[in-house]
Amino acid sequence: MNPPAARPPERRPRYALDVTPEEALAFVRAHGVVLESAAGPVPSLAAEIAGESVRGTWWSHPRSHEIFRVTRAVRDSPDVLVCRLVAGKITFVHRRLWRALVAAAASFEPARLARVREVHTQSGRHVTQETTFPEWVPPAVLREASVLPREEALAALGEWSRA
Repeated sequence: MNPPAARPPERRPRYALDVTPEEALAFVRAHGVVLESAAGPVPSLAAEIAGESVRGTWWSHPRSHEIFRVTRAVRDSPDVLVCRLVAGKITFVHRRLWRALVAAAASFEPARLARVREVHTQSGRHVTQETTFPEWVPPAVLREASVLPREEALAALGEWSRA
């Protein structure tokens, strides 16, 4: 009788190394516009942290705790606008593109430009608060955006913004 065939090693996704909040912020800065977790025309931070595309909800991914920790650190950064810019999904826009975003604002639905924040209530619930556009925009960014041509602003934001 032959011994049972050896099982091939279990295939596991090729995970990236642990991603620190600083590396995640550098990723957002480098790309300028990044989806938190959805698939779309711009990179996904959750996929970067997971080291692979994340199908379905990232909550069920083996690296969900790391994804949560790192995305929350990015959400808390003063250099990142959290909004629903790309396809209505949670989007991170780095400060370096705020001037372009404001200059191109007429190209987007106003609701997509609102700043989104999660707030923890005393009861422990998470509540989403939105600050409408342009209330969240710093005065210096408003001034800089006023002299930037819309086409130049859209080019700075990337090809996805012209679709």
